[in-house]
Amino acid sequence: MSGMREEECFGWECPAATGSEFAAQEYLQWMVRHQRFDVEGLVTEPAGVSRLSWLYEHLRQMCVEVGFYVSAMHAECTEKVCPVMRAGETTYYCAGHGRPRPCSAIGYSVHTLDYAVRQLSSAASFPDRRQVGESSVKHFQAMMRRLYRVFAHAYFHHRDFFERQESATCLYARFVRLARRHDLTPESLIIIPDLPTT
Repeated sequence: MSGMREEECFGWECPAATGSEFAAQEYLQWMVRHQRFDVEGLVTEPAGVSRLSWLYEHLRQMCVEVGFYVSAMHAECTEKVCPVMRAGETTYYCAGHGRPRPCSAIGYSVHTLDYAVRQLSSAASFPDRRQVGESSVKHFQAMMRRLYRVFAHAYFHHRDFFERQESATCLYARFVRLARRHDLTPESLIIIPDLPTT
């Protein structure tokens, strides 16, 4: 809006987590803006919201935030600097090409985000955002596994960027806490050493 500061634009009261189709989404967005460092509070589903619906809303919100993360990372993670998606010595193949094949780290990150957004927007997989079924867990696990690699790449190959982002957002800490709390990623795949916030 013209003449309004950004901090005023999002200055609404904390909405109820239930009551309308978008209530959980609005509640989570309010929490992320106003209590982003309360990792435990952010991953705990509010009363009246099912565990699976909360996970669904979290993954939708994570896609938005990881999109900003990848956009910011692109300043130093280019196709020339990181021609292959790696985390440490591990190379990841990109499924965004029909057949898995090597892809630049930034390309892999964008393709992974596209995949997650398509899944979450699929009426076949998620016909009702308030009635998310148990069958969705396998989709959540696949998304978390792939999205984790974006953070792992940043940590092992762009450490200063990773640390700047984490100190500003706690996004990785929230991601890992959500994964651990809901058994969405095996511990063996969490390769970044524990941070004070995780």
